[in-house]
Amino acid sequence: MKIVAARLIVCSPDRNFVTLKIETDEGIHGLGDATLNGRELAVAAYLEEHLIPCLIGRDPFQTEDIWQYFYRGAYWRRGPVTMAAIGAIDVALWDIKGKALNTPVYNLLGGKSREGVLVYTHANGGDISEALESVQKHMAEGYLAVRAQAGVPGVAGSYGVPKAGKPYEPAERGLPSESLWSSERYLNFVPNLFERLRVELGNDVHLLHDVHHRLTPIEAARLGKSLEPYHLFWMEDPCPAELQEGFELIRKHTTTPIAVGEVFNSIYDAHALISRQWIDYIRMTIVHGGGITPLKKAADFAALYHVRTGFHGATDLSPVTMAAALHLGIAIHNLGIQEHMHHSKLTDEVFPHAYTFDAGYMYPGDKPGLGVEIDEALAAKHPYQRAYLPVARKLDGTLTDW
Repeated sequence: MKIVAARLIVCSPDRNFVTLKIETDEGIHGLGDATLNGRELAVAAYLEEHLIPCLIGRDPFQTEDIWQYFYRGAYWRRGPVTMAAIGAIDVALWDIKGKALNTPVYNLLGGKSREGVLVYTHANGGDISEALESVQKHMAEGYLAVRAQAGVPGVAGSYGVPKAGKPYEPAERGLPSESLWSSERYLNFVPNLFERLRVELGNDVHLLHDVHHRLTPIEAARLGKSLEPYHLFWMEDPCPAELQEGFELIRKHTTTPIAVGEVFNSIYDAHALISRQWIDYIRMTIVHGGGITPLKKAADFAALYHVRTGFHGATDLSPVTMAAALHLGIAIHNLGIQEHMHHSKLTDEVFPHAYTFDAGYMYPGDKPGLGVEIDEALAAKHPYQRAYLPVARKLDGTLTDW
């Protein structure tokens, strides 16, 4: 079997997606997600101009060699654009292998380690009462784990707060918007949110929270300590992780579990975090981390240090990446949990898929490959529209981490 063609499908069914379709001489094709939120066309250009020409004529079964060719064979390594492009190729090749062998991808990764993948979804509210109602709504839908975010008093446009009653989606059409941030007000507020949730909801539901890189290590340590009475499933991205040693300080001060890594694009970004047991969950994204091939290795490495997975699964990734995460998650031994944000109805129509949700768990389905296709005619009706994530400034105007 040989690769004879590869092309990109860039569309915007309610949000932008970049899909790679690789075709073989035996009529089998595979799909990979190359979406990088706010930088979609950069990945598309990297694929079209540099990687796709090198794919033609190769054996799609050689996933390890092809991955090493594009990663190790290039002098300039890593970075989100490069790794998203390599990840799209890798996922598409695994899709082809599964289809060619007439089996789901998880069977090529060791088979099932569990029957379903525990998932969490997002609850959002403008204040604590709205956040509580949102958590209760998702619990009624069957979720056993819910991430809770609420507006911080005195901080306009807080992260995680939906606008005008619509589902929360941070990417906005046009140029980047700006939001305000106050770590001091946030630190005083968040314990009140989770105290109310535990009083109203009891102890059975798993509660998670995303700090979104907003704090310094000592501030994050304070937050983790203050949240200990409410036994969170995890505190996510408490501070920027370029300085991995910062997490040692957090770990020394709190037993609240720590999750990090959705912006990582290599296991090297988390080497010290994992090997020194400064974190509990690694959240790398299948596509931005380079695909299934390196993420399986990253999960196995993390397992040596009692670190579990929590792969990023927001709506800034297409159903192709969600399927890849579910196939990998159901196969590896050290799955922790999988993020699950609902795609819009239109996105699901453009990307029909075999995976399903039921009673707190998701199931990848048993179709050969990943079990996801793309309706190209429908996709063509929804062309790309420029969109960006916001940027954040402190109350005095200083640019800070979004």
